[in-house]
Amino acid sequence: MSIDNKEEETKTIESINKMSQRDMASLWRYAPSGHPYFDKTKPYFEMFNARFKKLGEFTPAISKSLGW
Repeated sequence: MSIDNKEEETKTIESINKMSQRDMASLWRYAPSGHPYFDKTKPYFEMFNARFKKLGEFTPAISKSLGW
């Protein structure tokens, strides 16, 4: 892994860890197709899902506030 990839990975991990439950729900609902956080072949998929689950995932209030 190159230094650039390691730095990018560190930034991505920090970004996921700073996201609020609502931010994660919004990304889940509105992310474009192919977003790396939802690509099962990428290491961020499990990390994102674990954190989102820990925070409580979607709640009715969050879902309603995000709308469609």
